Amino acid sequence: MEAPPMIGKNIQKMRTDRGLTLNVLSEKSGVSKAMLSQIESDKVNPTVATVWKIAKGLGVELNELLNTDSLPKRIFSVNPNETKSAAALEMVDHGVTIKVLSPLNMVEELEMYLLTLPVGTELPSEPHYPGTQEFLTILKGQVTVTAGENTATLKKGDFLVYHCDVDHTIANSGSQPAEVHMVVRYTKK
Repeated sequence: MEAPPMIGKNIQKMRTDRGLTLNVLSEKSGVSKAMLSQIESDKVNPTVATVWKIAKGLGVELNELLNTDSLPKRIFSVNPNETKSAAALEMVDHGVTIKVLSPLNMVEELEMYLLTLPVGTELPSEPHYPGTQEFLTILKGQVTVTAGENTATLKKGDFLVYHCDVDHTIANSGSQPAEVHMVVRYTKK
């Protein structure tokens, strides 16, 4: 049985099938030529935002780009024994490590993340679509969440639901690293 294609190989195939150079796809997607080259050669795991930009630049839906019929339905497994073989998407933003746990075909519908916040870091976010909510479960440490005018401080085991259609921030307000499981549920009307 043939192994399922990697995201980078799918991007490369779709780009070449359309007769696009790396330069042209870079211009269309807003993703640098160097980054596209690294993604196509599977040297880096792109962020959800980057894959989304590339799909738009190619003029395809994420499902097409990912060829979801042949790719496994999960992008990242939280089972440490499986992470080496999983096609994990991970990025660092403002010092916070963000691991994408949900399939890319769920982008802007229902997204799941594992956030690791070193001491003193915070993850600011701009408003999402009206009605969008974030659900947080604190796995380790202490965080303070600010959503608009509202603020809540949470510790290990706490759960919080808030509307994130306003500026919002998740900050490590403790003296140890924090780990948070986050689910984002989008409401588009």
